[in-house]
Amino acid sequence: MSEEASPSMAERGESRSRQPQSSAFRDFIGTGWGPRPTELPPRERVADFLPARAIAAGAPFPGERLVVPAGPYKVRSNDCDYRFRAHSAFAHLSGLGGEKEPDAVVVLEPNEDGTHTPLLFFKPRASRSSKEFYANPRYGEFWVGARPSLEEVSAATGLETRHIDTLRDALAKDAGQVNLRIVRNVDSAIENMVNEIRIQSGLPSRDDAREEDERFEERLSEIRLTKDRFEIEEMTRAVEVTKAGFEDIIRVLPRAVGHRRGERVIEGAFAANAREEGNGLGYDTIAASGNHANTLHWIDNDGAVREGDLVLVDAGVEVDSLYTADITRTLPVNGRFTRVQARVYQGVLDAAEAALARANQPGVRFKDVHDAAMEVIAARLEEWGILPVSAAESLSPTGQQHRRWMPHGTSHHLGLDVHDCARARSELYQGALLEPGMVFTIEPGLYFRADDLLIPEEYRGIGVRIEDDVVVEANGSVRRISEDIPRTIAGVEEWIATIQSR
Repeated sequence: MSEEASPSMAERGESRSRQPQSSAFRDFIGTGWGPRPTELPPRERVADFLPARAIAAGAPFPGERLVVPAGPYKVRSNDCDYRFRAHSAFAHLSGLGGEKEPDAVVVLEPNEDGTHTPLLFFKPRASRSSKEFYANPRYGEFWVGARPSLEEVSAATGLETRHIDTLRDALAKDAGQVNLRIVRNVDSAIENMVNEIRIQSGLPSRDDAREEDERFEERLSEIRLTKDRFEIEEMTRAVEVTKAGFEDIIRVLPRAVGHRRGERVIEGAFAANAREEGNGLGYDTIAASGNHANTLHWIDNDGAVREGDLVLVDAGVEVDSLYTADITRTLPVNGRFTRVQARVYQGVLDAAEAALARANQPGVRFKDVHDAAMEVIAARLEEWGILPVSAAESLSPTGQQHRRWMPHGTSHHLGLDVHDCARARSELYQGALLEPGMVFTIEPGLYFRADDLLIPEEYRGIGVRIEDDVVVEANGSVRRISEDIPRTIAGVEEWIATIQSR
């Protein structure tokens, strides 16, 4: 019996491939290629905003070196990966959207004046005479296309770029005199590198450095609570493309009714638009028909769509810059609301309008927007005989019975993440005064489950949510970015009729 060693698990993973190994092949494949383009790409619009973001991110940490990984690919199955999507803090500081750049790192290098200079470390393309060119499925040009050069990325972003192979030396420079912080749980290889350098330099590492690291991550969330002009323009674009996706949904509603999984027909129509016009979905689409609308995060989308039902669609396009919209519309499948459906819908719409009106009052805090919506929700439930106590009693801290039918919050910040700035401190989020540049949602709802025996039968199985994206303008007024997406009863019915008649 042969004594030949069994291949390792890593080697077995490549057993499907038969790469040529001859020196003749290696010499031949590296020759005969045309010259690379010499013209550098134009400077991206976002480049003008990156220096201010870096200064804001590093302001509480003068003299410290700050590390923000993009993250690696994540395995979907065996040797197939999910599409790459960078960590949002990396995208914010680098300006890189789309599927750029896996395994990259932004380092905020401290300056003597207390500011920071952003340095972008990534793996540029290799020469066409290298083995990587044809044999590396992660970086090789034959596999994933030509990667950019250091000069090309620098021209596009305005950032100083360096080869990822120089990262360790850059992080280790003066370590001990210079503290290191990193965004954790993004790239284990980079995190291990940072911890090795910390240990060698006598700096706190691993759990001993957790509080320091988390304070940095908190800061990266908090600087995104107000958006710059580039971000607001990108989010406006995301809303425009999302509206087009909803119109594609309206077009396929008749086909959805005839399909055994009509919710998937709706989901697919929106997804096609999101991929054609943007980077993809900002989050998994909720396409919930009938009673499924009363499951807040219904993403199975495997149910039938029936005439006479309402279908609640919560969806948003993530544009190439990675900023996303977040819109919910509740549509009557046959184009017309029934009397009871319209009553519930109008109650939710009234709550949304009250929330926007409260947001436009001076001295308003973020949490006040939710309170305004809840006042209307409680009042309507009392008016319809559903609430077991008075609206006033329910709204008291010791009551809250109305939340049985509206259990989620009315608003959240929006941006690179659909639930943006999630690491921010509560006093800077829920307790914060509304400030120019804030972008958030207003999304009240009412959810009457089919098995809820505490409500009249005519309401059972109806779920309604209306969600819009809003921005605080420079003068302090709050404007719906999604104003052009119909939302009134008459407006929704006309919208459906118009789209389906084309």
